[in-house]
Amino acid sequence: MIQENSLEEEKLILDDIASRLKAFGREREELIPILQMIQERHAYIAEDAIKMAAEYLGIAICEVYGVATFYNQFRFHPPGKNHIKVCLGTACHVRGGDIILENFERKLEIRDGETTPDREFSIERVACVGCCALAPVSVVNETVQGHMAPSKVEGLILGFKIEKEKAEREKKKSEPAQ
Repeated sequence: MIQENSLEEEKLILDDIASRLKAFGREREELIPILQMIQERHAYIAEDAIKMAAEYLGIAICEVYGVATFYNQFRFHPPGKNHIKVCLGTACHVRGGDIILENFERKLEIRDGETTPDREFSIERVACVGCCALAPVSVVNETVQGHMAPSKVEGLILGFKIEKEKAEREKKKSEPAQ
């Protein structure tokens, strides 16, 4: 079911990109604006989107990939519904930010830069979020979580899972009986 939804979603994304490419010229200098448009619209750049951009501009796929991977603003995996950023700036690093990152990775069974197969969570290490007094810090969705500890990692993830189950139960209650 998840696989089928992903394929439908990717087709819609590619159709959207194809329709929007017409607004761009076919010169090589359009590559970064095209990649930015894709990223802005869809939050990541799929492999097929890279191929589509290369074909549109008449350049090699490896050139598009090379430019896209050069800039750290571009993602190549769909972000999770719940995006987790773990600060590894100096203050957070000194206070165990790397341990917090490892805990998120272990609990979610994904690595930095990855998304869980169900697309519920994604993890990203960041250089600094500017909350050094609260170190170590994570930003979950747009909420700053200060003074992180391994037990707090587990609590946050458990909280999201409970909320998801609650929403699913509510949805089932509101569906008409068959």
